[in-house]
Amino acid sequence: MGLGAEIRNKIAKRAAEEIEHGMLVNLGIGIPSLVPNHLPSGKTVMFHAENGITGMGPSPVKGQEDSNLCNAGGYPVTLQEGASYCDSATAFGMIRSGKIDITILGALQVSGSGDLANWIVPGKRVPGMGGAMDLAAKAKKVIVVMNHCDKNGSSKIVEVCTLPLTAKSCVQMVITEMAVFEVTPEGLLLSDIFSHYSVDEIRVRTEVQFGISESLRTLTY
Repeated sequence: MGLGAEIRNKIAKRAAEEIEHGMLVNLGIGIPSLVPNHLPSGKTVMFHAENGITGMGPSPVKGQEDSNLCNAGGYPVTLQEGASYCDSATAFGMIRSGKIDITILGALQVSGSGDLANWIVPGKRVPGMGGAMDLAAKAKKVIVVMNHCDKNGSSKIVEVCTLPLTAKSCVQMVITEMAVFEVTPEGLLLSDIFSHYSVDEIRVRTEVQFGISESLRTLTY
């Protein structure tokens, strides 16, 4: 079951808190594409897309989309002042050379040690892995935003990924509609919970055991 627009925007707002002034950030499709809408004014960030844009702005107002301007997922975007275009080879060169400060991606599964599976469910046809493998391996920080559980109610935060991996030990943070986890050498650490959820509820719905931060926050937005 998909998440409603309000919840998706809450997740995107929390992810936006991780972005600092002057960063170069790559966004996946879905919830990650909402992140530019939640940056505070005065914070200058360049959003990067694998198809060759550096400097994407907020999502366009409905009816004002530019049919020639889209992100790597084919969704319409806007540009901010100072944006530039390049070919996809150059865009991937920026990724592979470690220029991306943060990438924010969706996922099918994340393991307790930060392994990422986000590109295929066996038996289902997909166009390919896209840029996820490069981003997961080379971005300085990898943040996953996703549903806490799949459509069957099973935790997507797992002991061991059962789906084909995109990259191993690459994820530093997971944000769901329930909670925020940091991936540490000692395992998962619960750093934030969204209001209306309790730590006990999160434990029941999370396959992996986790520690609790001494500065645990409750997110009320």
